[in-house]
Amino acid sequence: MGVTGAAVLAIDGGNSKTEVALATADGTVLACVQVGGFTPHLDGMAGAVSVAGQGVALIRAELGLPADRPVAELLAAYVAGADFPVEVEALTAEFAGRGWAERTVVDNDSFALMRSGTSRPWGVAVVCGAGMNCVGIAPDGRHARFPAIGTVSGDWGGGPGIGETAHWFAVRAEDGRGAPTVLRKAVAEYFGCASMAELVEAIHFGRIADDRFGELAPLVFEVAGLGDEVALSIVERLADEVCALAFAAMGRLDLMDSEVEVVLGGGVLRARQPLLTAGIDRRFAKRAPRAVLTVAEERPIHGAVLLGLDELARR
Repeated sequence: MGVTGAAVLAIDGGNSKTEVALATADGTVLACVQVGGFTPHLDGMAGAVSVAGQGVALIRAELGLPADRPVAELLAAYVAGADFPVEVEALTAEFAGRGWAERTVVDNDSFALMRSGTSRPWGVAVVCGAGMNCVGIAPDGRHARFPAIGTVSGDWGGGPGIGETAHWFAVRAEDGRGAPTVLRKAVAEYFGCASMAELVEAIHFGRIADDRFGELAPLVFEVAGLGDEVALSIVERLADEVCALAFAAMGRLDLMDSEVEVVLGGGVLRARQPLLTAGIDRRFAKRAPRAVLTVAEERPIHGAVLLGLDELARR
């Protein structure tokens, strides 16, 4: 083990923040810190790993550990940007090269979310936050995953997808191409505009950033709660997407008829919107009634620690 006797140095690296924890073999967390976002698409892999390194340095300082020795037996890093095998391989080499642990495992941060909400080392997780993703692990260790890089990989949903779709319907309601919807007025007013035409112009000329669509997700659920058919259709589509991901992963892992734990995470799903929750429950009751649905309560760093301990237990 490392100089602390610690078993696992765990990292949960998301785009908005990175958490780093040091834990013993019995799961006792010796230290846990938070640093900036893990964004290899912006900072490059070396730069992103260096951000995680800031957390490791803080833990060394907190516990009085030397800088020239490994701090744990295993580094378990579950991070954004580990979507394709070549990315996992490159990130593994980058992490291992820092000398923080004697052995290194790296995978996508969605696996940490999954493990944070399961009572055992296998299950399925669906993330709906800034984007959509899904991962799964079978009892025999087989994995299911998706590229989850947006429209190009067949994805729709997350806060930005919900908001952009609401905007699309609102524009068409105003100019006569689409069905009437309360979203027409609600979306325009949210951005301080008198009409959707004014909003479209403001976005076109850069007065309102088009990356703000994600802010509209709560508004869509509010309007859907009023019975607006267009907003309800967006919520139903999102329930379809969440379940399509989960069922695809479960089918690939032969878990459709099992009591598999399915963890729902990400800001949109953690909000527990009643209409969305009911839609997901209905679909699972019909297709996979034995599945156990749960909304993630623990932070993903908890799952990263558990995945590290699971890995050590297999050796």
